[in-house]
Amino acid sequence: MLGAHLIRLGKASAHHAVHPKYSLTQALRILQVAHSSSSVEYRPIKSVLVANRGEIAIRVFRACTELGIRSVAVYSEQDKMHMHRQKADESYLIGKGLSPVEAYLCIPEIIRIAKENKVDAIHPGYGFLSERSDFAQACLDNGIRFIGPAPEVVQKMGDKVAARQTAINAGVQVVPGTDHPVTNAQDAHDFCVKYGLPVMLKAAYGGGGRGMRVVRELSEVKENFNRASSEALAAFGNGAMFIEKFIENPRHIELQVLGDKAGNVVHLFERDCSVQRRHQKLVEVAPAPSLNAKLRAAMAADAVKLCKSVGYENAGTVEFLLDNTGNYYFIEVNARLQVEHTVTEEITGIDLVQSQIRIAEGMTLPELGMTQDKITAQGCAIQCRVTTEDPAKGFQPDTGRLEVFRSGEGMGIRLDSASAYAGGIVSPHYDSLLVKVISRASDLHASAAKMNRSLREFRIRGVKTNIPFLLNVLENQKFLNGTIDTTFIDKNPQLFQFQPSQNRAQKLLNYLGHVLVNGPLTPLATGLKPASVHPVVPETPAGVPPPKGYRDILVSEGPEAFAKAVRNHKGLLLMDTTFRDAHQSLLATRVRTHDLLKISPFVAHNFNNLYSLENWGGATFDVALRFLHECPWERLEAMRKLIPNIPFQMLLRGANGVGYTSYPDNAVYKFCELSVKTGMDIFRVFDSLNYLPNLLLGIDAVGRAGGVIEAAISYSGDISDPSRTKYTLEYYLKLAEELVKAGTHILCIKDMAGLLKPQAANILISALRERYPDLPIHIHTHDTSGAGVASMLECAKAGADAVDVAVDSMSGMTSQPSMGAIVASLQGTDLDTGFNLSDISDYSAYWEQTRTLYAPFECAVTMKSGNADVYQNEIPGGQYTNLQFQAYSLGLGDQFEAVKKAYREANLLLGDLIKVTPSSKVVGDLAQFMVQNKLSAADVESRAENLSFPKSVVEFLQGYLGEPYGGFPEPLRSKVLKGLPTVQGRPGASMEPMDFNAAKETLIEEYGPRISEYDVASYSMYPKVTEDFLRFRSQYGPVDKLDTRIFFTGPKVAEEFEVEIEKGKTLNIKTLAMAEDLTPTGEREVFFELNGQLRSVMVRDQAAASEMHIHPKVNAGVKGQVGAPMPGKVIDLKVKEGDEVKKGSSLVVLSAMKMEMVVQCPCDGVVTSVLVTKDMELEGDDLLVVIDPK
Repeated sequence: MLGAHLIRLGKASAHHAVHPKYSLTQALRILQVAHSSSSVEYRPIKSVLVANRGEIAIRVFRACTELGIRSVAVYSEQDKMHMHRQKADESYLIGKGLSPVEAYLCIPEIIRIAKENKVDAIHPGYGFLSERSDFAQACLDNGIRFIGPAPEVVQKMGDKVAARQTAINAGVQVVPGTDHPVTNAQDAHDFCVKYGLPVMLKAAYGGGGRGMRVVRELSEVKENFNRASSEALAAFGNGAMFIEKFIENPRHIELQVLGDKAGNVVHLFERDCSVQRRHQKLVEVAPAPSLNAKLRAAMAADAVKLCKSVGYENAGTVEFLLDNTGNYYFIEVNARLQVEHTVTEEITGIDLVQSQIRIAEGMTLPELGMTQDKITAQGCAIQCRVTTEDPAKGFQPDTGRLEVFRSGEGMGIRLDSASAYAGGIVSPHYDSLLVKVISRASDLHASAAKMNRSLREFRIRGVKTNIPFLLNVLENQKFLNGTIDTTFIDKNPQLFQFQPSQNRAQKLLNYLGHVLVNGPLTPLATGLKPASVHPVVPETPAGVPPPKGYRDILVSEGPEAFAKAVRNHKGLLLMDTTFRDAHQSLLATRVRTHDLLKISPFVAHNFNNLYSLENWGGATFDVALRFLHECPWERLEAMRKLIPNIPFQMLLRGANGVGYTSYPDNAVYKFCELSVKTGMDIFRVFDSLNYLPNLLLGIDAVGRAGGVIEAAISYSGDISDPSRTKYTLEYYLKLAEELVKAGTHILCIKDMAGLLKPQAANILISALRERYPDLPIHIHTHDTSGAGVASMLECAKAGADAVDVAVDSMSGMTSQPSMGAIVASLQGTDLDTGFNLSDISDYSAYWEQTRTLYAPFECAVTMKSGNADVYQNEIPGGQYTNLQFQAYSLGLGDQFEAVKKAYREANLLLGDLIKVTPSSKVVGDLAQFMVQNKLSAADVESRAENLSFPKSVVEFLQGYLGEPYGGFPEPLRSKVLKGLPTVQGRPGASMEPMDFNAAKETLIEEYGPRISEYDVASYSMYPKVTEDFLRFRSQYGPVDKLDTRIFFTGPKVAEEFEVEIEKGKTLNIKTLAMAEDLTPTGEREVFFELNGQLRSVMVRDQAAASEMHIHPKVNAGVKGQVGAPMPGKVIDLKVKEGDEVKKGSSLVVLSAMKMEMVVQCPCDGVVTSVLVTKDMELEGDDLLVVIDPK
């Protein structure tokens, strides 16, 4: 026996379980005394099977390895790739054909594996079978040691009713509750009627928060009992419940105990587990903060007394509720190792798992050096459970592949995990715990600081985690002061106010992978590809601010002084349209912020004397969101920082804002206010029909916002042709008078089709200059006919102060006249612009190269030169190229001449309109409608009552754009409308004001807390387009940071490139390969190297997947579609096709990670289809139900 004790001593001391201060002689004397007083047999354990999975299995394996013990793992079919089976010396499959949880609950199979592989002992871990007395008994019956309490103790302590009676017998205060397990809802209801509410429902044969509910209303007792019982049955194999009175606002304090076979019991101090949600612990602290010594000693004494009364052996936890008066109540004993045992190990230095094994071998606590007087607590330890749950969605579990995993380590940090590695799979079948992070330091504040630092170092991508929430807990003053209770989370909603991780790098990889697998996400208009060039950016002096320009006058002295300075300027001023209208006309508005910002510093330094830079509004706003997937407000903000000295100009469609329809007045006012705040200066206010009420609304909105009002008269017809009698000189002069009276700072002639011939220009500008000698005049035009330079020179001579130009390589055709041509033409004259041709040449060279990046949208593919037929069809420049592209895309490319002819006819049918967006779209839609259906003007007039006209045409005739000069065409209008209601006067005047706060709340609820005032303003103009953009940005990140070729068509294999996601943060990316084989769900794996580390993304191959049977996904943009909020299993269906449902009613019940979730109806309506069946396994976002909303 002495030899055995020596062996025991040697092994124990080698692993620091025996106190190190004893000499061998002293140790022998102690062992002799111990032996003489104990008849405990010592039987060494040579092999241990862990009947569990995940991090606790690995924790036990590590202890076995340190003790020189062979470790054996078991694993379910779903866990065959799980890390715990690889950490053991041996591993064996169990539960083949069983459900994922049932596999680990199959006692006969676990015993069989143990016996077949000569296992000495089984460690149950926590959860699963750890508190099943029949499992402990089965081990003993088969000659296998159970590393835990004796079966009768497990039974007594696992039965909460029996444990409660044991506590009473031991003289320990308990919470009032049932005296036996409750197995049906009626008995639970009867108890509540008799003893009152609130009560706590608890699983009678398990813990960990499973099957727990607090019930405060009698009407909710039965439903909650059934749900809790179902969870308990799934988690522990027994659905019996225990009911007790609910103690309000308690602290949850638990005592760690160890007992041996000789009847010795010690405590290892307490843990505070009050940070809980759904009665499941999230953060644990040892020792409990702010607990006075007297109370600590009393609780510890009761815990030891209770355990001694039942002959408790091995590790266990005695749990108490501590109320705010200092009274504490026993609630239960967890007869097993706890998840949070780690913090006790950190403050005591005692390895609890090794101690469990040694006690199971027969060693006593004195032999292990663990008498109560020798156990001390030093410092403070905190454990945070990092789970794959989304705290922003009520801790909804998330599952899937860990695309990225980088942990936070360093001094004072311990990590216990299992599947936490890049490529690891988080299963929906088990607990959501990913990694336990344990910090240790001298006190609570220091330990919290280490934990905070560690969690901030984590990078986890592919699944949501609760790290943002944990960080808020760690920074909460109540937590740091140690003054929290179990209502801490409920009472501190600010814990849920956090900015979720941006995850930009991984999102960009997902975007690149999608483009590589499925092709461009931005539709390409032609078969041409972007060139593989890197445009050369002309140099600008580093660190030198750009010279002052006209914006400096505007900022310092205001709009009136700015207008005066413009009028007093002796030469001709220029507005550069390269940043907006030029590429709208030539490249379908597709030029990206990425390329605009590169050249911005050069423009600021060399073109500071521009009248303005047209760079925003109009179609760029829509296209930026819809096709370029970038925020137009961020574009404006970024350009303003790089070009502080040149006034910016935008197009404002009067009461139509930057949209194509009417809006509430306050939406336009808010838009203008935010535009000025973000950096916009001059607003070219126009209306597509020159409808004065719409113009006046825009003028007032700009004026109130503090912007420069440039009221624009849209030019049509030909005032130099006496036969054109609708839009005469008198018409324009009267309109100008109204705009001047309205307070415009600058008057603009908006010649959107390039119809202003030199002779007409001289007549119009001369007349305006004579009538308004002090008012600045600006001319906007297009060069479609090729006469643009001549017309602008004539305007300048007639008294215009500023004209439009585009840099040479972006000028001509449907764009603006050439900047270089006008500058050269006026050199040495009184109208000299003052610009240097060599600067223009460098500027042009950049755009000549950059233009090749946009080859898929190049207008020169279909348009080889300007065309004077614009004087006949009057198609606006920007629309000309768009119509040409549309004609080709509709298969009407060879009929574009017919489209142009039909445009002229359509214009006359509608009453000879002023044609600028959106009225020009009405004419264009009608023209294409006529060509597609082979209709002449006469056909349209005669058959109007029987034709289905384009929506834009119908809405125009209803009056949604305002009233055209000369009125609506009759009888065509009446025939087309067929009795539809019409709008009288300005459409926006009768619209309800927009609720911006409600809009922001809606967007935040749907797209998260990063919603900005920019997003709300975009939503006010383009609600659906903005929502699509927000969804895209959430999925793919800041794609605007990618180089243009890569953005459109993706990188080449083996190509290396950089992406600067923000100043000082650059991603180095290399494309490695794309898998040839498809996964069963139709996905391909695409491999990258990111900053030197291997990354991969899974991308659904849309073409291949269309041929496979794959469950449809929910379309977030379609109201009435309801998707699975998490992966899981359907356990109940509450509706069927044809059912009427109300918002909030139950549709489907899902189960995942041992948690049940009721999917609720998002709206009132009728169920049109149910796409799932009971027991079906689902992925996140799988479509469940389709509802026809009311």
